[in-house]
Amino acid sequence: MKTCVSLGHRRAVSPPCSCSKVVSQRHVTRCVPQAHLAGATVGRKAGSLNSRVSKFQGLDGDDFRHPLDQQNTRLLKVLPGLEAMAKNVLGPVAEQVLLLENIGTSVLVGPEQLPSLHRLLLTAASTLQMDPPDLYIKQNPVPNAYTLAIGGRKPFVVVHTALLELLEPLEVQAVIAHELGHLKCSHGVWLTMANVLANNTLSVLPLLSGAIEDGLLRWLRAAELTCDRAALLVAQDHRVVISSLMKLAGGSPKLNAELNVEAFLRQV
Repeated sequence: MKTCVSLGHRRAVSPPCSCSKVVSQRHVTRCVPQAHLAGATVGRKAGSLNSRVSKFQGLDGDDFRHPLDQQNTRLLKVLPGLEAMAKNVLGPVAEQVLLLENIGTSVLVGPEQLPSLHRLLLTAASTLQMDPPDLYIKQNPVPNAYTLAIGGRKPFVVVHTALLELLEPLEVQAVIAHELGHLKCSHGVWLTMANVLANNTLSVLPLLSGAIEDGLLRWLRAAELTCDRAALLVAQDHRVVISSLMKLAGGSPKLNAELNVEAFLRQV
């Protein structure tokens, strides 16, 4: 299997397939000609980013959910006591820690705050036929983005400033769409648990057994496959998604002009 990084947590995944293989044509209300996609430019300015993007009427998360995501979700659900443990671990105190750690030190995007990013979010959410979550920008030298769904609160996406400096606007939107894919597919508590586990955020996680920890991380890798499909549905251009993957694997703002998508594909 050819491998490259994922837009979510830079894990090994398959390169994105064509959009027609991701979602049934019954959802497409305005198709994009393939020749039109082939002529798209990755670095278009934010003001005209989405004039060619299709809408997917009545789109459901299961319409593009990856088979490995379906399989590993079923496996998680049969682990005894895992869902109850997740709710206990992510209780009110833990939720408050997560909130303060993330949104208390970040900037909330809106119509009057970083409006170009706000437009990217709204268009991506509209394309995936879902309500937009809150989007926060966090000062961090590591290019990354993640989603947290905490009980009793609107889900939110956090994007690091380093990612904004590394990627072009269309590529940033692909990353946002990837994160929206988690919410569209109701990854919810599993996603938050896996993110907490991956980032060693909470000291209570040693309570998890090795089998449960392995199951969560295996599920997260499968869920990333699903969400890379969501990114492709929004980008409508496989080169945008692949360029994002390439830059997250080994890009640099100073050297991005010398990166070559075709050479990267031959590499992987």
